[in-house]
Amino acid sequence: MDNYAKAAKILRDSSLTIALTGAGVSVESGIPDFRSPTGLWEKYNPAEYAHIDAFRRDPRKIWNMIFELMGMTNSAQPNPAHLALAELEDMGLLHSIITQNIDNLHQRAGSKNVIEFHGNAEYLHCIYCGAQYSPEEFVVGTEPPVCKSCNEILKPSVIFFGETIPYDALLESQKLANTADAVLVVGTSAVVYPASSIPHIVKSRGGSVIEMNLEQTVLTSSITDVYLQGSAGETLPGLVDQLKKRE
Repeated sequence: MDNYAKAAKILRDSSLTIALTGAGVSVESGIPDFRSPTGLWEKYNPAEYAHIDAFRRDPRKIWNMIFELMGMTNSAQPNPAHLALAELEDMGLLHSIITQNIDNLHQRAGSKNVIEFHGNAEYLHCIYCGAQYSPEEFVVGTEPPVCKSCNEILKPSVIFFGETIPYDALLESQKLANTADAVLVVGTSAVVYPASSIPHIVKSRGGSVIEMNLEQTVLTSSITDVYLQGSAGETLPGLVDQLKKRE
């Protein structure tokens, strides 16, 4: 039995499967990993541009980076990996996605149950009065958008350094990890907490870890049960195809 067949059997036998996704899922949509040579941190020092204190001090300066970030995410389209995860959910074989990405591509691909650790770049909120705005309420151009309630400059609903991961997202992800029989780890090395805890929780309960990455990670030789090497855009559709063979 090859690894795709093994992974498919795990999903068929699992009563609840979750997915943990990272930057590698969206690379094929044209959104580079922030830490890659073509990523935002190569151009913008994260300590200077991505810390909440920096935003409070000079939000107009930070919006220079935000305009570039939103330009990337708004123009990106879901790729075969996003579509395959949505299809797995439609097939009843995937309960939820826990993502470290902020690009909204899982939702745009059709996934309904998405937990976002780092927020969503398509939405805006005011850090002063708490007002929240959907993408349709502003056309973001060359000037930072301003809160309609208190006239302060708005911030994308993404988690900056110095901010905490939303409590509800953390609580729900931990609950799912403690219930899941299997977890798909896709496009992430899963070394940063709290994402790193998810596959370990599943494994500690006797669940299975299916890893899909271009290169092996610290998980591969420690807790991974099935390793599918390759890009998310080929491994996830390959797994869906394998699952369909017995339909």
